This record gives sequence, C-alpha cells and structure tokens, in this order.
Amino acid sequence: MAFETLTIAIAALAAVAIVTMAALRGWQGYLALRMQEIGRADDRPGDGVPAARIELADLKERVRQLEAIAAGVEL
Repeated sequence: MAFETLTIAIAALAAVAIVTMAALRGWQGYLALRMQEIGRADDRPGDGVPAARIELADLKERVRQLEAIAAGVEL
C-alpha cells in the first residue's frame, strides 16, 4: 500500500513538473514574440500606436496656440 501511494505521489510530482516546464517555455516564447513586435514597431516611426499619434497631434495644436498667443493673434 505504501509503495503504491509513493508511486502515485512521484508520478503526480513528475506530471506537475512537466506541465510547469511546458508553461514556462510557452511564456518565454510569448515574451520573445512580444519583444520582436515591440522592436519592429520602433523601426517604423509612422506606424506607432494610434493613441500616441493623437497625443502628438494634440501637443502640436497646443504649441500652435501658444505661438499664436505669443504673437498676439486672436484665436
């Protein structure tokens, strides 16, 4: 009886170790894929995140408004 329990416990521990290693390998692959995507996005300046482009356009508009105020032009 003790031998069967020990065998089942060892088999369960081995199964958990195998599943954990597979999950870890998958996670590392996912992170590598995301790093490649991020690196590829940095190479193309025009293909940024839409929110970043909107923010950049907003900043440009604010600079135009400040320049108009400095020049004394009424908006």
